[in-house]
Amino acid sequence: MYGFRSPRRENAVHDETVPESAAQNGTCVRNGNLKTPREKRKVREQCENIRRNSTGSRRVSQLQNGEVVEAVTLFEVVSMGKQAMQSVVVDWVEAYKQDRNVALLDLINFFIQCSGCQGMVTAEMFQSLYKKDVMRKMTETFDKETGLQYKKFMAYPWILTVTWPVDMDNEDYPLIRTGPYWKKFKANFCEFIAVLVQQCQCSILYDNYLMDTIISLLTGLADSMVRAFRHTSTLAAMKLLTAVLSVHLNLDVNKHNAQRLYEVEKKRISGKRTSYRLDQLERKRKEYDHKLLEIQNMMNAIFKGTFLNRYRDVIPEIRATCIEEIGSWIKTYPDAFLNDSYLKYVGWMLYDKQAEVRLKCLLGLQGIYSRKELASRMDLFTNRFKDRIVSMPLDKDHEVAVQAMKLLMLMSQNCEDVLSAEDCEMLYQFVYATHRPLAVAAGEFLYKRLLSHEGDKEVQPRGGGKFGASTDQLKRLIRFFLESELHKHVAYLVDSLWDWAGKFLKDWECMTTLLLKNAEEAGEALSDAQESALIEIILAAVREAAEGHPPVGRGAAKKILSVKEKKIQLEDCTKITEHFIMVLPQLLAKYSTDAQKVANLLQIPQYYDLDVYSTGHLEKHLDALLREIKDIVAKHSDMPVLEASSRTYSILCREEMAIYGQVDCARTQMIDELIKQLNQLLDCFWQKEGGFCTDAGEISRMHSALRRVAAFYNAHDLTKWNLYDKTLRFLMFEMEHGNLPVLIILPALQCTYFSLLWQLAAVSENSPKESLFPLRRELRRFSQICTCFLHHKEKDVREKAFMILCDWLLILSHLDSNNNEEAVGFLGYLPNTPLQEKLFSFIKEHVFTDEEEEKKDLTEEGKDETCKLDDLHKKRSLLAAYCKLIVYNVVEMTAAAEIYKYYVKTYSDFGDIIKETLSKTRYNNKIQSAKTLILCLQQLFQTHAESQDSSSGVDFSSPSFANMKELARRFSLTFGWDQVKSRESIAMIHKEGIEFAFHGATGVDGKCLPPNLSFLLIISEFSNKLLKPDKRLVYSYLQRYITEPLSCRGDEWQPLVWYRNSLLANEDEETSVLGSLGEWPPMGSSKTSFKRKLSNGSLPETSQTEAASKAPEQQCASQLPSAVGKSRKRLKSQEMCLQEHLPFLCPGGLRRRYCKDEVKAEDVSEEGPAEDTIEDVDVVGTDQDS
Repeated sequence: MYGFRSPRRENAVHDETVPESAAQNGTCVRNGNLKTPREKRKVREQCENIRRNSTGSRRVSQLQNGEVVEAVTLFEVVSMGKQAMQSVVVDWVEAYKQDRNVALLDLINFFIQCSGCQGMVTAEMFQSLYKKDVMRKMTETFDKETGLQYKKFMAYPWILTVTWPVDMDNEDYPLIRTGPYWKKFKANFCEFIAVLVQQCQCSILYDNYLMDTIISLLTGLADSMVRAFRHTSTLAAMKLLTAVLSVHLNLDVNKHNAQRLYEVEKKRISGKRTSYRLDQLERKRKEYDHKLLEIQNMMNAIFKGTFLNRYRDVIPEIRATCIEEIGSWIKTYPDAFLNDSYLKYVGWMLYDKQAEVRLKCLLGLQGIYSRKELASRMDLFTNRFKDRIVSMPLDKDHEVAVQAMKLLMLMSQNCEDVLSAEDCEMLYQFVYATHRPLAVAAGEFLYKRLLSHEGDKEVQPRGGGKFGASTDQLKRLIRFFLESELHKHVAYLVDSLWDWAGKFLKDWECMTTLLLKNAEEAGEALSDAQESALIEIILAAVREAAEGHPPVGRGAAKKILSVKEKKIQLEDCTKITEHFIMVLPQLLAKYSTDAQKVANLLQIPQYYDLDVYSTGHLEKHLDALLREIKDIVAKHSDMPVLEASSRTYSILCREEMAIYGQVDCARTQMIDELIKQLNQLLDCFWQKEGGFCTDAGEISRMHSALRRVAAFYNAHDLTKWNLYDKTLRFLMFEMEHGNLPVLIILPALQCTYFSLLWQLAAVSENSPKESLFPLRRELRRFSQICTCFLHHKEKDVREKAFMILCDWLLILSHLDSNNNEEAVGFLGYLPNTPLQEKLFSFIKEHVFTDEEEEKKDLTEEGKDETCKLDDLHKKRSLLAAYCKLIVYNVVEMTAAAEIYKYYVKTYSDFGDIIKETLSKTRYNNKIQSAKTLILCLQQLFQTHAESQDSSSGVDFSSPSFANMKELARRFSLTFGWDQVKSRESIAMIHKEGIEFAFHGATGVDGKCLPPNLSFLLIISEFSNKLLKPDKRLVYSYLQRYITEPLSCRGDEWQPLVWYRNSLLANEDEETSVLGSLGEWPPMGSSKTSFKRKLSNGSLPETSQTEAASKAPEQQCASQLPSAVGKSRKRLKSQEMCLQEHLPFLCPGGLRRRYCKDEVKAEDVSEEGPAEDTIEDVDVVGTDQDS
């Protein structure tokens, strides 16, 4: 025997009818069929007689836990690794030469063991070639007597019978097990087959016995209905063909060399002389031809016997294996496989439903299209499947989309004119994709096909010296960006090209030179649109180089830079600073009148290394920058420009920097001028008491001055200029008279808000309480002003007041005044109930507007698509501000119930915000969040019931009821797959739902139909999230409200039946049968587990509560048809602790009963093991409560 040691318990089938010795050895030869128990017992004797010794075999040892473990089976050798594989295969070949039947049976058993089969293999010689019932024997059967599965098939020259337990179909076998060990096992398994063929290629590979047997074995197993056999044998067959293909290639080379030597030798001899050398070469050449023919037959047998049947297997792993291997065959041996007869299978599987299979197709095609000589022979395939491949970057699987883009890149490089201009235009747009690997692949496609043109070297002389090539690439990039019409996504475009075009994207000198060129230089100056695009590209490239991570929305988190990447980042920051310190003032001066360009250019200083100003003695360039910013502030009143200017001052004016004094002086001078201008305008604006100037010019100037002050107030403390009273006067006047223009109200509201924020930030640890009274009074006053403005006649004022009020309430409710707890308690503020109602009313009116009103408004105003997007953005901002109040407990969590009602209706616009709110509130308080969900559904149900005719009841087919069920289903999906984590929340939903459903029941003992009974249909959507023990607990809680099941037989009680069935789903067949009849099962008749072992040998006594509940149920049960089902599943001993986890679901009787069970368990534990008492307790009948 090769590879078998004495008894292996892990591979034995534990059944008395299976020969233990046969199971231990794994292989035995048998004659005849096992039809009777007597014949089956004979197998033991036969297996004992043919046990083989392995004295001539090399044993492989491995050190494990300090002990030497011998591996004497092929399966163990493969499991241990590749180190001993070569020598073991050599030993097996020697064993095969001595006794090929014994060695082959060892190899057969190896494949069976690799399938995870804990059974045995028996074989009988196939004597008669003309036996008519051979095909009838090739079957898979189940023996009810032994409980074993049998597979009988041909592995020439034997008929093999594999026996295994029924539970092998549990889809757990080595090839699909997870972990590094089993991943290594799969690689070793494939390596073993390759080594085996390699060692046999010079000797026994062509004996017409070895390969015939292996191929027959693998073909037979590949047709099995058992997934483990099918998967393992298919992988083995595919790797076997790959290994045989390598032998074929070697033979081709040897044959070619022999042919050349033959021709040389033939030319060397003269006349009719014969040569022994020539005859020897001729025999060698014929031998190679014969071997090649045999190899070709083997390849055809494997391909037709296994591949053609398994490439479309129902298991995606098997299909992927087949496609992966055929891709390698085509690439390795294109002369035989690179034709449409084989390529069609790869093309067909491009449409496979599983991403894994499609991915293997693309990877295989990449190997083919990467070689130009092979790609030139793919014309027919390309024409047939090009459209499919072009569409695959849109695949829902990210990795498939990435590999499809890479394949298209190879096709465009190695196939002439394969992609049309329309195809390329479509593929270019993937540079804006949010998935970064796909965008980077598209960036490579864009760069190599459009930007990196072959004529760059010729363009260099025309482009003006050293910037010629980069200038041409930049212009092409700008042209593409403008034509793509996605101008707000330039950061995505730059990030996609960064890995491929980083060199010219970092050419700051070329970019700024192109911007600073004069228009007089013919053909070199850019248009206004191109200049704007180039400035956006410069800003995006500077940000990418300085930050070193993708833009927001592309990537889950910031990238962790390596040491090398960090060094490159610092070098880039230094280069950016050194270049733009001198150039940026010139650019600002040139484009000072263009608001968009200036706003983008002013963002560059935030990426400076500010130490360069002092270390490089470049203060004069700092003065130039400050002068330009001051002029820009004076010229512009656009908020983006003003905010960018304010942010730049804030970045430059850091106290720890050496340039702080210089920047602070310039900032103070500029603000003095702004305040002086504002004071002059205020003197002119307030003409007399109770009036103001109505001149349009004065209002416009006042508007601009207030906007400038508000922009700087946001980032700089302007408290010493005493602006609060001046801006508050505008707001008070508007509250009293209501005549101020909107252009003045909005910036005045912002200035007042910023002023109070700076005052709050200034509250120190030692601030006396008396000094806080004025601040507290102003805080309350401002809250009242914002609340009043919620009803302002102007929509812009209402929205601005709402946003400020939400942020204001959030700040006041989470004050942290330098650890001054007294100040926090004194200044803190939470909104009262009327204010919370006003906030939601605002959201309902301005966000959740009716569709008809919204369409009417859009029609009247004639808004285009841009306006619609802007309106949607405003609505999302308003909703997000309100939801933050809920998440941070500023308003009560129950207020979220009103928001959740719109989850399904507005899912496309606000679904992500509402879902995130639900997630955050659940994280804060699981139980309260669950109550909020059920409150939302209850309110919707009540509204639906009020709209229905009271006489007809609730209409289940109405759209509103269907919407409620859909909303409940969506709520259920938000709990995810972790049932243990959400068990308390789900149980609370069922508890509240049951109480609501039976609320208001009238009649004696609640026998009349409850008005809200239909609500049980809604909460049934949450039943699949309950753990099995919790389902029983919820069902017992439901039983408290059902006093007499006989009254539940009408159609009006059908919701209760459906809900009950959802709780008892998958319990047993009896439950499903009775549930389909709409009747109640005899819950009182409980089964006693046969595994329960009681110390006194008697059944447990029935409690009085159980006895009382059995009586009416047994009456109901007497009228039910008998149904046969499987035994109910036993619940684990953890059910005894359910009342600790879910106490709100346990009624008094149930809790007492649990306590009694615990007492009983303690009593028994004194006499015997506790688990014998409580491990397999059947809950049927014991979980009932009246």
